[in-house]
Amino acid sequence: MAQRYPLIIRLLPKRKKNLWKLVFSRLLLILFLLFVQLLILMAGYRWLTQYRTVYNVFRVTFTVGMVVYLFNCDMDYAAKLTWLAILSLFPIPGAILLWYTMNDIGHRTIMARVYQMIYDSKNKIRQNPAVLSRRELILSGTDDLCRYVNRSGCFPIYKNTEVTYFPSGEDKYEALLTELRKAKRFIFLEYFILGEGLMWGSILSILKEKADEGVDVRVMYDGMCEMSSLSFDYPDRMKKLGIRCKDFAPIRPVISTHYNYRDHRKILVIDNKVAFNGGINLSDEYINRVRRFGHWKDTAVMLKGEAVSSFTLMFLQMWNITERLPEWDRFLAIPSDPVQARGYVMPYGDVPMDGDKVGENVYLDILYRAKTYVHIMTPYLILDGEMESALKYAAMRGVDVKIILPGIPDKPYAYAIAKTYYKTLTEAGVKIYEYKPGFVHAKVFVSDSCKAVVGSVNLDYRSLYHHFECATYLYKTDCIPDIERDFQRTLRLCRTVTPVSIRNEKFRYKILGGIMRIVAPLL
Repeated sequence: MAQRYPLIIRLLPKRKKNLWKLVFSRLLLILFLLFVQLLILMAGYRWLTQYRTVYNVFRVTFTVGMVVYLFNCDMDYAAKLTWLAILSLFPIPGAILLWYTMNDIGHRTIMARVYQMIYDSKNKIRQNPAVLSRRELILSGTDDLCRYVNRSGCFPIYKNTEVTYFPSGEDKYEALLTELRKAKRFIFLEYFILGEGLMWGSILSILKEKADEGVDVRVMYDGMCEMSSLSFDYPDRMKKLGIRCKDFAPIRPVISTHYNYRDHRKILVIDNKVAFNGGINLSDEYINRVRRFGHWKDTAVMLKGEAVSSFTLMFLQMWNITERLPEWDRFLAIPSDPVQARGYVMPYGDVPMDGDKVGENVYLDILYRAKTYVHIMTPYLILDGEMESALKYAAMRGVDVKIILPGIPDKPYAYAIAKTYYKTLTEAGVKIYEYKPGFVHAKVFVSDSCKAVVGSVNLDYRSLYHHFECATYLYKTDCIPDIERDFQRTLRLCRTVTPVSIRNEKFRYKILGGIMRIVAPLL
């Protein structure tokens, strides 16, 4: 397959990673300028300490005031404890950092544009009242969940949508190539990570062919890719192929809170007829072409039918943030192909700046309504108080709660923090497993053989509080048994976490986890 894409390889060569290029790179310049700004802040702090007596009185008074403020502000209690620890050690710098992050300095313009795009698109897709009033949705509480989700966007629940579940990146990859070749009008891609290699090269080859045919091809990726997998001029290089391309929140040599909000979504939409969603980015490790942390276990879904419009809308909401003349109707007006399928589908997005934790609350809704089981796959387990309580409460009232986590971590600190929850969760009856062959990157909830979520939302503070996310909520669709079968197959490849394994955990993970959990809400 690699021989089929020589043109793309020539046009978009991989970045050469050597010391000479690093020293004179834009990345190093940005890091240097950020470091200079930090030195200036530290110098200001040292200057204040010259006035030690006055400063000490002020520091005590100020710290007490900040403690009172924290206890009365609208913030997760785990985050409050983290900030209390920071303020007790570094009152003035900690307060400046707290004020800076809570006021979104450097991020207000994009925040205003996000709100504007959500407002402008609020009524672009209307909920079919006949679907929402169905008795089975009312009895299950799904109608209430839909009304809640629609507070933060325009995400109806749909009837006529066929959903295919992919238990691996390899399965999604083959289907994705097949569907891309059928595109006639537009192709939209929005991914957290694009990585040059076989997967992205083969996709890019088709995108260029389609752009040459007159298909409107647009690609959007998170700006953090500029720090790792893509060059800073990548949008210009894509333009030469006839592809419109943007990076979301690119890295700039200014300390700004916009780095805190990343576009973690994974969306591909074709002609308003087919959409892909899940945890799989477009890079070779996701199809196990490259082995980074053992076998990479990931999942995705493909939608055909009415619900695809919600993913078209989600992409346009993000794309139009930087557009002077936002486009909506000419894409959303394209009718989906008629589909007859069982069940209901509700794609939804989560925006970090609106104070509504949609991703977390959908998960909580499943946990609180579960009767028999909730089975979960997630790469990270960095929980706030609400999620930890919900998991334990579900298990203590007899629900079979199982969580599959990685056996080989991608981030040692996240792995260590996850282990700090093992004891309290297992004592409450939650069963935890670690995937022996490698890394689990899937974000899956499946419950009671009738509900499931597949998307980009992890069980950590980054996803639940700070990222732009998206997912697909499924109720009584034909693919839900496939999701549960995949969970059971994966479970057979896992080791069980037991009281003995918790006691015998490696000392370095115990120490690292205990320390890092203090600042977990800020990671």
